[in-house]
Amino acid sequence: MIEFRDVAVRYGSEPLFEHASFKINAGERVGIVGPNGSGKSTLFKLILGEMSPDTGDVLHEGSPRIGFVRQHLQPAFPEQTLLQYCLDGIPGFGETERTIARLEEALTTERDSATKERMLRELGEAHTRFEQMGGYTLEARVKESLGGLGYETADFEKPFATFSGGWRMRAELSRVLASKPELLLLDEPSNYLDLPAIEWLQRFLRAFEGTLVLISHDRYLLRAITRLTLEVDGGTVTRYNGPLDYYLREREVRYRQLLQAKANQDRKREQLERFIERFRAQATKAAQAQSREKQLEKLEEIRLPARSRSAGYLRLPAAPHAGAEIVRLDNAAYAYPGSDRAIFSHLDLRIMNGEKIAIVGYNGMGKTTLLRLLAGVRAPTEGSVTFGYHVEPGYQSQDLAETMNPEESVFNTAKAAAGTLPERDLRNRLGGFGFDVEDCAKPVKVLSGGEKIRLAFVRLFLNPPNFLLLDEPTTHLDLEGREKLQQAVRDYNGTVVLVSHDVEFVRGTAEKIIEISHRGVRTFPGGYDYYLEKTASEVAPAPETPAVEADAPQKLSSKDLRRQRAQERAAKAPEVKRLKRRVAEAEAAIAKMEAEQDELTEALGNGTLDAQGLADAGKRLRALQFDLAKMTLEWEEAATALEALE
Repeated sequence: MIEFRDVAVRYGSEPLFEHASFKINAGERVGIVGPNGSGKSTLFKLILGEMSPDTGDVLHEGSPRIGFVRQHLQPAFPEQTLLQYCLDGIPGFGETERTIARLEEALTTERDSATKERMLRELGEAHTRFEQMGGYTLEARVKESLGGLGYETADFEKPFATFSGGWRMRAELSRVLASKPELLLLDEPSNYLDLPAIEWLQRFLRAFEGTLVLISHDRYLLRAITRLTLEVDGGTVTRYNGPLDYYLREREVRYRQLLQAKANQDRKREQLERFIERFRAQATKAAQAQSREKQLEKLEEIRLPARSRSAGYLRLPAAPHAGAEIVRLDNAAYAYPGSDRAIFSHLDLRIMNGEKIAIVGYNGMGKTTLLRLLAGVRAPTEGSVTFGYHVEPGYQSQDLAETMNPEESVFNTAKAAAGTLPERDLRNRLGGFGFDVEDCAKPVKVLSGGEKIRLAFVRLFLNPPNFLLLDEPTTHLDLEGREKLQQAVRDYNGTVVLVSHDVEFVRGTAEKIIEISHRGVRTFPGGYDYYLEKTASEVAPAPETPAVEADAPQKLSSKDLRRQRAQERAAKAPEVKRLKRRVAEAEAAIAKMEAEQDELTEALGNGTLDAQGLADAGKRLRALQFDLAKMTLEWEEAATALEALE
């Protein structure tokens, strides 16, 4: 489908990558990985034709319908609703829909037979285009994806411009997914998503039938979705014929081979240079020296992968001693100033020494607010927050790395938070996080995202905390950086509460989950997989079971157990019967509507309808689209509830 032939891209005299040759075949699921700034997004620009390579060719087989989700938002019309914005994302959809409406209206009044004939042909062609782009089911697909990404039904008609950047990015994702592209390009799609939305996205993408290319540092998405890996690093693009874990293993083998090859090449280069320097001026050796110079010129430099330093030195110092209880919330509530609606209320929560906890839930539900209450950065509007004995909170907000003065040096940035710490000790602390003398003189603005995170941790641990609170700490880290931060948090002997949209990071660090949802604030005394297991059955309410008498025996006999199960089945029987009837009725209605839809589509395409018939058929198809989507949702609801009972 896409082929790169000996492609090179340079910025000034510096090559971003050279001699890139690889194929992306139809139906493949490719993950593109590599350090920040290595050229991953540039590959997408080359595929889309937004830029041309300096040398080489980028070839497309056919003209695949491409869907692309960028890292950054595109401008939109301020008067558009959320639903309109998503529907307009399908190329030609709005124009085709307007053409059909215009022709249907014009045909009801047109009297000239020749003009009518021409308009009928145009209308038939428009209906064919509309069907090919999935127009009759498009609105249902858009609403399904919006719901999966966390939108409420009431949000569909709200102005798109009123949503925050994160929610607008979700809409961008929804409109691209609904367009049913043949080639789907996703550039860091999880950056603006919370954990529930990421779970939905990975389920959706696993069912996607086209060709998928994903740029991501999200190990969970890469493992769940991709089957091949392209690494962009060290000025090269390398294809690994396997998913993420295969790539990680083979990368280490290849890296060791490159190290050995480079060591051999460096020795040879040194020998040639020494010979040239020694014998260049001697007439008897001049020809041999010139020969060595030509050999030296022909040596093609072996460039090693950058091998991320984003968290290579991230080792968290030991936590000072603290009491058994770290922090306690009693009947706590919080509402923003001027708001009469509390984000949460009547919250009782205890965090004990050594616990590692992740706060999860949809964006906007109050995760960061709860983290700030636990850190003492904000006070509850009701109730109290009480810290335990010798507790020293250390709070790192998700924008802490961005609030540092970009013009200030690394050393001065750390010094501003060091108090009276001697300069020698401060430099030792910086060295412990991987900043050498040269790094200390750099301005903050030239640091990578991972280096900024390390500098933020230096400042945080100048006065070591024993209660660490982290808000989206992996946002600016690449694959290697995320793995090393995960290991550092796991090894840390203090207490940690974190908010993160990185599933693998949460899974690898948290031993307890606090969920904030429409159900309130709930605690799950286990890791992320335990939390998913416990919440998976909450699609439908669990049936009520008869209360057990206080003095009932703890162990039932087999006879009593059979009797109890029979009673439970009898209690469920009416509801099971009702749900089975609902499922059967819904399936019959769906089958009937799909048959009618097929008949109308065939009639629109074979040219047998007159003007009025075409207009009526088009209107009926649009009505069927709505009815079919509604009935499908009813079927899903009944089938899910029935599955939970049976």
